[in-house]
Amino acid sequence: MKVRIRKGDTLWYLAKLFNVPLRLVIDSNRKLNPSSPQVGSDIEIPAYKTEKYTIQKGDTFYKISQRRKLALDALTIMNPDLSPSNLQIGQIITLPVRVVTPYVNPKMNYDSVTMMKNLRSLRQIYPFIRAKSIGNSVLGKSIPEIQIGNGEKKVHMNGAFHAQEWITTAVIMNFLNDYLLALTNKWMIRALDMSPFYDGVTISIVPMVNPDGVDLVLNGPTECEYYKDYVLELNQGNTDFSGWKANIRGVDLNNQFPAEWEVEKPRKPQAPAPRDYPGERPLSEPETIAMAELTRREDFDRTIAFHTQGEEIYWGYEGLEPPYAETIVNEFERVSGYKAVRYLDSYAGYKDWYIQEWQRPGYTVELGEGVNPLPLSQYDEIYQETLGIMLASLYM
Repeated sequence: MKVRIRKGDTLWYLAKLFNVPLRLVIDSNRKLNPSSPQVGSDIEIPAYKTEKYTIQKGDTFYKISQRRKLALDALTIMNPDLSPSNLQIGQIITLPVRVVTPYVNPKMNYDSVTMMKNLRSLRQIYPFIRAKSIGNSVLGKSIPEIQIGNGEKKVHMNGAFHAQEWITTAVIMNFLNDYLLALTNKWMIRALDMSPFYDGVTISIVPMVNPDGVDLVLNGPTECEYYKDYVLELNQGNTDFSGWKANIRGVDLNNQFPAEWEVEKPRKPQAPAPRDYPGERPLSEPETIAMAELTRREDFDRTIAFHTQGEEIYWGYEGLEPPYAETIVNEFERVSGYKAVRYLDSYAGYKDWYIQEWQRPGYTVELGEGVNPLPLSQYDEIYQETLGIMLASLYM
């Protein structure tokens, strides 16, 4: 929501007027000088939207502000051309409306279109979010990264490396929305105040690494004739793509990283397939290139890749993980009920590569139990288990 700076207004005053943390107002207006915003400048107020209201008989700004639980000056600043002492029945005024409900509905087939729509809405309501595209999929779909916070500690989370594991994107987006609501409304999540995390931690999120694959699983083949025929051939003519893990070229993105890829290669399919094919070489796919470049550029302190299924947390790689990674995973285990597993006879994953290159804590978290894709009937349980891990990643 935008308001226009009047003579004497400061960002501190506007934050107090709308009861929003000052840091979030400042970060929503990064191009402005926070100590001396110019009169007439438009200022973004996070966590608000506007609605129109028609003046009724007996209405005054005072009465409306009392009914709506708003500061009186909040109505004045939203309606600079109106005279509060001379309201007319039928006049249309603008009301600020605080956002206290989520925009993300995770209990649905959560494809890339839904994700991008939700991200646009969240960016509009919470302009302190920093978002950019880190690359594009084979079919040219954007792979967005979202950052929140100003802390030196950088925690990265990602989901949907595997197409049929799209529920991980819904979980991540659900957490993102809950975190934003808590920050702006000064709520707690599980008795934890979120405000210190904003200043202490920078959260990086790539909610959907494999948009082409997710959309194939949920919506069927693309309109692109070449890839439509291609994926049908790889799927042996079956139009049910619910078992598909790979990207649209039939490459398993979590078998693509240069961490003993040459060991994994002979054990996997030797040609493109719905699952497990590691590609002709490491980092051959635009999606994995985007993730590798992001990780190198941002120099994360820890990473968490969300997958399904198994209710396990994999946290070691070739003895290169630091000792404190065990302390963190023990907390993850405690808050989620999942089982911590140090080593697995598997290579070339994103977590493996991250630990190999940085010797920092990296985790693969397998959400839920059953057969992929997991049913939405499990969603609430999965989210509560995962929420503990996400919060612990911030305070550990």
